[in-house]
Parts: sequence; C-alpha cells; structure tokens
Amino acid sequence: MSTPVTTWYLEQNAPEELRPAAEPALPGVTVVRAEVPSGVLGRFLYAAVGGDVSWVDRLPWPAEQWQAHLERPGAEVWIAYERGTPAGYIELDAQDEGAVEIAYFGLLPAFRGRGLGGHLLSFGTARAWDLAGRWPGRPETRRVWVHTCSLDGPHALGNYQRRGFRVTHTTVSH
Repeated sequence: MSTPVTTWYLEQNAPEELRPAAEPALPGVTVVRAEVPSGVLGRFLYAAVGGDVSWVDRLPWPAEQWQAHLERPGAEVWIAYERGTPAGYIELDAQDEGAVEIAYFGLLPAFRGRGLGGHLLSFGTARAWDLAGRWPGRPETRRVWVHTCSLDGPHALGNYQRRGFRVTHTTVSH
C-alpha cells in the first residue's frame, strides 16, 4: 500500500500580497538570472535540489527537451549563490491569462535552514509580479501560483504561506 501524497495549490492575486522575507544574514548572497538558457544547467539544478525530495518527473528528459523547455518565451531561471556557489533556484513560467507559475523552487541540501529559502522565494515572487511587458504579447500579471506536496521539504508549505500565498485547494492521491 502506498503512502498518500497531499498536494497544496497556492496563489497570490496582487503584488501587495507578497510578504518578503528578511535579507539573509549571510555574506555574499546574490540572486542572478540565468540569461542564457542551458538545458545542462537546468537539469543540474533540478537534480541537485530535488534529488532528496522525490523530484523525478523531469529526470528522463533528453538534453534537447531540457533546452527547448528553457528557451520558451516566458521561462526564467533565477539562481541564488552564496559567495559564488549555487545554493538554489527558482523557475518561473509565464502562462496565458496573466498567470505566472513558480514551476520549481528549492535549495541544495547543504544550503537549507540558513535563511536563503525565504529570500529566494521573495525575490522570485516579486519577479513573477514584474513580468508584465517583459515578453511580447505578455499581459499584466494577475496571478502568481505554485503547488507543493507532502514529498517536498518539510518547510516548503510554510515558506509559501509566510510569503503571502493562500491555499486554494488540496488534493490527495494514493
């Protein structure tokens, strides 16, 4: 018998709903956009962040699929660094009807529990609200959404809620 997996869907409907985390008290923390789409980098980040929390759906993707996915208009990857070392990332996906999904977000295991997650999520969410007009034909952002599940890190849901995301619905799969 498999363990049920709970998935929470969360959203914000206005930029004012974002409650930013405090700046991390660590020296040398920066967040930089990966401006050159790189499937190799995308796969590295996905595997490094999600390896211990059951991120498996994209692992079978061939290199060409990774590259094509990250070259799509409206896709952005932002990487958090601590003193030059990649610490985590957030992947944004601008969608139709003014929605932006936080498709993936997380920290490499060695960087968790140090105050970086709230900062990176705050940065990425603010960027999601700022996507209006950044891509040809992109409408103003009216909704930023994300989903997380009981297989993700134990602090994921709480971090989203502390940043102002509200649960819209929950599913349980067996």
